[in-house]
Amino acid sequence: MNTLTEKTIAKTNLQENAMIQTVVKRDGRIVGFNEEKIASAIRKAMLQTDLGEDEKLINKITNRIACNGKTQMTVEEIQDCVENELMKSSRKEVARAYISYRDKRSVARQAKTRDVFTEIIEAKSNDVTRENANMNADTPAGMMMKFASETTKPFVDDYLLSEEAKEAVKNGYLHIHDKDYYPTKSLTCVQHPLDKILKYGFNAGHGESRPAKRIETASILGCISMETVQNEMHGGQAIPAFDFYLAPYVRSSYIEEIKTLETLNNADYSNLYNAEIEDFIQHPLDNLEGEARIKQHAINRTVNRVHQSMEAFIHNMNTIHSRGGNQVVFSSINYGTDTSAEGRCIIRELLVCTYEGVGNGATAIFPIQIWKKKRGVNYLPEDKNYDLYQMACKVTAKRFFPNYLNLDATYNQNDKWDANDPKRYEWEVATMGCRTRVFENRYGKKTSIGRGNLSFSSINIVRLAIECMNIEDKQQRIEIFFEKLEKLLVIAARQLENRYNFQKTALAKQFPLLMSRLWLGSEKLKPNDTIESVINQGTLSIGFIGLAECLKALVGKHHGESEEAQQLGLKIVTYMRDRCNDFSEQYRHNFSVLATPAEGLSGSFTRKDRKTFGIIPGVTDREYYTNSSHVPVYYKCSAMHKAEIEAPYHELERAGHIFYVEIDGDATHNPSVVASVVDMMDKFNMGYGSINHNRNRCMDCGYENADKTLEVCPKCGSHNIDKLQRITGYLVGTTDRWNNAKLHELNDRQTHNI
Repeated sequence: MNTLTEKTIAKTNLQENAMIQTVVKRDGRIVGFNEEKIASAIRKAMLQTDLGEDEKLINKITNRIACNGKTQMTVEEIQDCVENELMKSSRKEVARAYISYRDKRSVARQAKTRDVFTEIIEAKSNDVTRENANMNADTPAGMMMKFASETTKPFVDDYLLSEEAKEAVKNGYLHIHDKDYYPTKSLTCVQHPLDKILKYGFNAGHGESRPAKRIETASILGCISMETVQNEMHGGQAIPAFDFYLAPYVRSSYIEEIKTLETLNNADYSNLYNAEIEDFIQHPLDNLEGEARIKQHAINRTVNRVHQSMEAFIHNMNTIHSRGGNQVVFSSINYGTDTSAEGRCIIRELLVCTYEGVGNGATAIFPIQIWKKKRGVNYLPEDKNYDLYQMACKVTAKRFFPNYLNLDATYNQNDKWDANDPKRYEWEVATMGCRTRVFENRYGKKTSIGRGNLSFSSINIVRLAIECMNIEDKQQRIEIFFEKLEKLLVIAARQLENRYNFQKTALAKQFPLLMSRLWLGSEKLKPNDTIESVINQGTLSIGFIGLAECLKALVGKHHGESEEAQQLGLKIVTYMRDRCNDFSEQYRHNFSVLATPAEGLSGSFTRKDRKTFGIIPGVTDREYYTNSSHVPVYYKCSAMHKAEIEAPYHELERAGHIFYVEIDGDATHNPSVVASVVDMMDKFNMGYGSINHNRNRCMDCGYENADKTLEVCPKCGSHNIDKLQRITGYLVGTTDRWNNAKLHELNDRQTHNI
């Protein structure tokens, strides 16, 4: 009996002396207990009183709460205990100060959310509402998206991120792109195998579409495919071989026209159905007789239909809204290598419509058009599609698009590509959006089709360099930088792996079209299957911005002005590439380096670093960091010099890259300038490039020019001027939606002599 009583007493004493091990925070997360937080809170309250600190009382209360017999408590329970202990002590004025402090903290937490929401409600122009220039955050649908976005991000921080990732984000080392979409498990982007949609139709969960039979239907289905999947993903949509996919419907429409003429003439022209056609070009019917006249008549009508279909396609991609009706589809199309008469017809009429403009002649913002440049196909004078390449340069000179993708770059080639293969487009790299590239594949065939990026995060290499600036010995400074870079890359890789493990638990039915017709291998999935078995075909990307500022911090000059800086820049990005290859083996995924297209991020990293380190000349003295590995926009140099410096980075940045040239004046009548830029890409083995120039348009009378300072239309006197600009890889018709950092970058842009 005595022994039993002793055991009971001992057990009771053990329970009373048990310490708190874990704490349940307000958001539900469970973290380790830290008694110093209790002591710190009491100390702050004491400092608000006349008697000041009492370390003896602080330790007494802290120990009593820490050893109250519970191994887990909530934050609120601990704070209640602090209040009670203070009220029981001789320092009741401290209790009152603590209660007041606690109430103020609660109000502050609510106020932060209130302030953000108020700015959205009042349609204020700031970095919250102008995070994405392609989204109108002032409309009701746009406001709803921003409300959702700003409340979802803290949820991700509190529930879905590891402590190391959360700290890296909080302290400005890491940025998780599309963090507001993180809980949805959505993927970033995909290259649509449109031939599947056109051949089999699709069911997107709300009705179904039949297969296409004519060019008009094919054009519409291309739009619907991208619009539908835009609502299933958080990134862009692209068609990798627009010309190849739509070409068969040029022929079927031609046959339809022949059949119409058969009915009208009560004749049999079936021998013309599959007649050889050199090119689908309209010609007068004068002096043509018999079947030659019938054939040309059908060709003329077919070309007219193709033209209208391309016109409708461009118009739809600039007017069809997705994501709750506040954002047009972030769309891209790749074309240029189909040398068939039908494919050439698609390319030609697409270019003609783009040159003419939409509506009353406005430049189309979407789709981002990408010309696939290929020797033996369209680049040299003797190539079949060389005439269309010349036409493309003319269109770019006026309408910014197409951009140019270099299939001849050594890293953009596939051994399986064969000029005689009618499906050779399967082995051609395609790109999308600002620069996203998906091609290499450790876990399937090397292709862009049916694949995309799963998610990406960017690191702040500038902050790492700033932290090393006070190390006098240059070699040691650079060594310490690489040690810091290694640690941050590991954190980024782990964060992407964690997000992947979250994404893979999604069910196929959550993405009705993407995971039934489009994503590589998805046709094997049943609605309730997880997407785990197929998403490893995609890529995980570690991006970066501010190489120029990073180099300025490390060696005093950026790579555009110093060979030493250039070699260090290449060493840094090569190290990132090598580590991504290591992560691919370690985690069994497709990791790659991304030349991040920083929009909102270009300013947010800078603001944090300036707040911590102050204004550092050449590093934090501007409102933005330079995009990825680009030569700074403010640095005056020739286009050739810029190309020579930036070219070597493209091979390292396999997740995506782009080369920009800023030209002065009106390029409309000088398409050779565009061809010169493509020649630079060819010479320096660059992967992807585009041309920026000024394009103003009077919204009242349609007058256009390239005057950088135009404020009043010289034709009608209107002040309603649309100033078209490229913000990252896409166009924006007004700078009203640009954030502060990008506006400063725009004003700093220097032109490049060609």
